[in-house]
Amino acid sequence: MQDRTSAGQEIALRTDGRGRRPDSARLRRLNILIGALSLPLFVGLWELVSRSGAVNMVLFPPPTVVAAAVLEWIRSGQFLGDLLASLFRVTTGFILGGALGILLGILTGQFPVVSSLLSPLFHILRPIPPIAFVPIVILWFGLSEAGKLFLVVWGVFFTVWLSTHIGVQKVDRGLIRAALMLGTPRRQMLQEIVLLGALPYIVVGLRTAVSISFYTLVAAELAGAFAGIVYRIEIAQQNLQTGQVMGGLAALGLISFTADRLFSALAECTVWWR
Repeated sequence: MQDRTSAGQEIALRTDGRGRRPDSARLRRLNILIGALSLPLFVGLWELVSRSGAVNMVLFPPPTVVAAAVLEWIRSGQFLGDLLASLFRVTTGFILGGALGILLGILTGQFPVVSSLLSPLFHILRPIPPIAFVPIVILWFGLSEAGKLFLVVWGVFFTVWLSTHIGVQKVDRGLIRAALMLGTPRRQMLQEIVLLGALPYIVVGLRTAVSISFYTLVAAELAGAFAGIVYRIEIAQQNLQTGQVMGGLAALGLISFTADRLFSALAECTVWWR
């Protein structure tokens, strides 16, 4: 009797498990469908509100007007030049700021003397937004590219430095002591234990810095640029070309989103064991 009861419970559990799987799959498909429809629904609502007369179409143009402005921007040949100028500033600033942040993050995280010397200064400077430096950057660098790169590097550096610094401090000190006791060269120990141990934190900092580099691009191109997506947005705003302004914002968001997705895919390959 007891065996029959146990067998019945087992069959019931299996049946319940099978019954839940379709529900889970159906819910997943529903979420995917909702996600796919969210953007078209938003654009449709935007078009409806803009053309309803409830708002001023000059200040809040419909998506069709924005799309026409973007197409005109592309046909004029200015879009490619603006895109390349902005990507150059973001990419160069990201590489320089990221490399410097990783290097100093390892030094301050691993060596207390270096941390005592630099960390207080970095913690004071870190909260200052890059846009606050625009007036002095124009005084220091004029309208050259160096000033724009400085602003992007500033935004990227502190994010990467802090993540690297914390990551290095989280590395198991017992592993470091064991490696040194076994005669491992300090350089090899830093590369194979400290750097690899802190790598997940570094990757998180770098991914955050991808978005921050686009935020700081706004400040950089406001500091006297002659080409770039934000520069084109500023010119359109001065001429009351709201469609061009919103098209530039959409282009900036799309490029930033694409860069984040690409870096996320690269990060998954880099720290696959996590």
